[in-house]
Amino acid sequence: MRLSTPRSIVLGGIGADAHSVGLTLLKHAIAEAGHEVHFMGTQNNLEDFFRCAADADVVMISCMDGHLRHYLKKYPDLMVKYPDIDALWYAGGNLDVGSSERIRGEARRLGFRRVFPTYVDIPTVLQVLDEDLLTRRPAVRGKPAPPPWPTRPGTAPPDQRLTVAELEQQRPEVLESWPTGARARHLADNATFLLRQPSFAHAHAPRPRVQRPFLIQPRSGVALAGDQRTAFVALRRAGADVLSYQIDSLTRNNEYRKAGEAIAESRERGASTLNGFPMVNHGVDVLRQMISEVRTPLQTRHSTRDPRLLAEISCAGGVTGFEGGAITYNIPYFKDYPPALSLRRWQYVDRLAGLYREKFGVVIDREFFGTLTAVLIPPSLAIVVNVIEAMLAATQGVGSVSLGYAEQGNRSQDIAAIRVLRELGQKYLANLGHPGVQVNIVFHQHMAAFPRERERATQLIVASAVTGRLSGATRLIVKTPVEATTIPSVSDNQEGLRLSRLGATEADGVEVDEQTVREEATVLRAEVDQILESVLLAGDGSLTEGVVKAFARGYLDVPFSPSIYNRGEVLTARDVNGAVRYLNTGRLRFSSDVIEFHRSRMSERRRTEQPPVRRDWQLVERDVLQLPSGNYRTWPLDA
Repeated sequence: MRLSTPRSIVLGGIGADAHSVGLTLLKHAIAEAGHEVHFMGTQNNLEDFFRCAADADVVMISCMDGHLRHYLKKYPDLMVKYPDIDALWYAGGNLDVGSSERIRGEARRLGFRRVFPTYVDIPTVLQVLDEDLLTRRPAVRGKPAPPPWPTRPGTAPPDQRLTVAELEQQRPEVLESWPTGARARHLADNATFLLRQPSFAHAHAPRPRVQRPFLIQPRSGVALAGDQRTAFVALRRAGADVLSYQIDSLTRNNEYRKAGEAIAESRERGASTLNGFPMVNHGVDVLRQMISEVRTPLQTRHSTRDPRLLAEISCAGGVTGFEGGAITYNIPYFKDYPPALSLRRWQYVDRLAGLYREKFGVVIDREFFGTLTAVLIPPSLAIVVNVIEAMLAATQGVGSVSLGYAEQGNRSQDIAAIRVLRELGQKYLANLGHPGVQVNIVFHQHMAAFPRERERATQLIVASAVTGRLSGATRLIVKTPVEATTIPSVSDNQEGLRLSRLGATEADGVEVDEQTVREEATVLRAEVDQILESVLLAGDGSLTEGVVKAFARGYLDVPFSPSIYNRGEVLTARDVNGAVRYLNTGRLRFSSDVIEFHRSRMSERRRTEQPPVRRDWQLVERDVLQLPSGNYRTWPLDA
């Protein structure tokens, strides 16, 4: 029996986790079931839910980091503070790092009507929702609660290159934000050291393909410097061409004091209690000692909210590659980070890299995380974001850029995407007046949910390396066979390197469907040009202004983003051959023929889907769960 009256559902994620794929799908499903959804996105605290719950029938809290018990400590006090709330409370996700039954019991004792401590499918949620609301009177609607967050994107910074004086004016505040910053103050001293170190940009120089088709790079990050050095040495011996510091989540949120406490705890326990390397806390001298012993080009990989101090210490410590950008390390990660502020901070990073090149001849490679949210990302959107980030960096004097793309699973589409990424990256930089900028292309092995079975994960890694080799990518960033089950160890990363080398070798016997690749490339060029044109028109010729306004208007729209500055109207799914298509183009400024192309491909998918689907969210849910559930024949999906 269906409900005759729509009900009001508050839905959101709690804690710092940015993953919002499941929440987004549930939002669509609940709305299509006829209910009113107050969607809060991710990264809320408990009181945010109470503020929105006054006129709600149900409050649904998603927790993905295993710490729901911690977040619910204030629940009894908030029930007293907000006595008029009469909603049913649900909790679901990855609720506890220990016993699922324990957290279920604790939440039920607090008053939660439904608790799903592990994965539950959307039809089950809709079913129990109807059951619970069938005999419940609808909540009395009052004045809608105001959004609990700001929505003004801010004023974009000017497009122009920062002057040396403007950079030097900002540097003292940046360097004084944590004690280790002082050691990075003298640019000339830093440059003298940098010039003696292996160069990340130079490592990408053309080489005989039969000798080394692409650079292979693992990820690595632990709390203690000695352990990090040991990992680097082991990975280098296993065949890594370049290495990277994977920065910990506390540093990413600029919580250096907490990172220091975690370093001390790691020393006490004799094992890392961080999920990465706390570079800011270790400081310049530790980094210089590290690269002097490792003697391999190093890069800093992170997703830091304010990256300026991290960039200063990274460069001063001999690291010649720095990843991230104003879009790629904002929109996929943070809920309430205004694009204008992000643009200003990343202008500082790019100008710092540009100044090292102009004044001292040191090239700092700047890489952009075109992976975005990693889930069903349409290649044209990834290419657009890369090109924008590269143009912003080149304007500030950067001399080497690495454009990143994450494998989606259709080999022809992925090869076309890498080729078009290189072609249009070079084209737009040349049109902007920067033809001499070095353009490197980075191929990420599949970044979304991995197969849980080791045999399938192994097959994916080998086949992914085949695609990377066939695409002509400059660098391959590798995964490991345990991605779905645990944080990879050094030995796991060594195995990922071995499998990737194997795949590069096997590519010699694989033929590319060049006709299909050309067809995909033609579509991608049209989509990229149309999106970029809309961004530039939105800014009246100013790229920075265009970025801010394009996100506000939906001309740029990243699927499954947690950002409140991202409209989230674009929806994507796979066609019958596994290629990622636009299921809903939202407000993207596409021509009618591009829209019709995607509509046709998705109509074909619906006609052939078994079992049949009625709702868009059902298609997306199947695609998201396809690999972790093992519901596919082989990788890539069009093989």
